[in-house]
Amino acid sequence: MLAPIIYTVTWILGGFIVPEYNHIKKDVSSLFAVGAHKRWLFSSLFITGSALLFIFSFGLIWGIAGSSSIVGPILFLVSTFIGLIVAIFFPLDEGGELKTLRGKMHLILIVISGIAVMVSMIFLWLDNKTLAGWIGFAWFSLVSVPVLLILMVISGIFKGGPYMGLTERFMVSYFQIYYFVIALMVFINN
Repeated sequence: MLAPIIYTVTWILGGFIVPEYNHIKKDVSSLFAVGAHKRWLFSSLFITGSALLFIFSFGLIWGIAGSSSIVGPILFLVSTFIGLIVAIFFPLDEGGELKTLRGKMHLILIVISGIAVMVSMIFLWLDNKTLAGWIGFAWFSLVSVPVLLILMVISGIFKGGPYMGLTERFMVSYFQIYYFVIALMVFINN
């Protein structure tokens, strides 16, 4: 449950300590882009949050194993592994740009990770919709897919525009809420 908290605190902190960083205009990944102000701090925080989420993925597999299919948790593990790889090896290019292969891979891998999470949500709904203690979460997972698709489209529409940061924050915040809720469900049910 710490991973989404660390992620959110990190970008909020960025607004306070990075000169001229604007939450409405700048995306979150710009905080650890090549050449970014205090990049080492933001990279460390994003890597820590991503590592915690990756480790949690194993707990999710363990927490659901035996009571339902592990396809959803496996896809969740794949997604969190991709997120960790992005945080370690694929920062955006200087200024938050997508100029080099590394910068372009950042975006490509983030999109793949997001799709893997959404497919995971569908499997988690299918596998848990009748499982005692998990029914509400299963339906939350199903509803989350169209909500995230809409938020991703809106974020894509505003990419590069003056409201890019704001629209991206709505999208990433929903992912973070989902991560927190799934961790809470594992904690409550185990």
